[in-house]
Amino acid sequence: MPTSTKLLEISPVMPSQDIDRDVAWYKKHLGFRLLHKDQMYAVLRRENLCIHLQWHADTPDDPLLGGSVIKIFVENIAPIFQEFVERGTVSPEKMRLNTPWGTHEFGFYDLNKNAIFIVEDL
Repeated sequence: MPTSTKLLEISPVMPSQDIDRDVAWYKKHLGFRLLHKDQMYAVLRRENLCIHLQWHADTPDDPLLGGSVIKIFVENIAPIFQEFVERGTVSPEKMRLNTPWGTHEFGFYDLNKNAIFIVEDL
């Protein structure tokens, strides 16, 4: 088993008030293709670029322009998770294995309340 994590790519998660509208815009104006979409979330790709859209209600509890979200995709998530547990970045129960969307992942917030997720596609 490998003893280190390979960093693959970073994917921004952008807020959206209308997933269908925004998917159509990214397809028409930027040439992205749709990989996944439901009422709350969409994933688009163009070559090596990936953009995630996440619906927000734009209320005080779910602001449209709250903290940002990034996803860092990796191979072999276990070593970097262990490193971040040892650093005190995350607690051991934060790892989510075999998610319904086909990943192992964990997340945390930076000092500005930006969410950072480390993700391994299965």
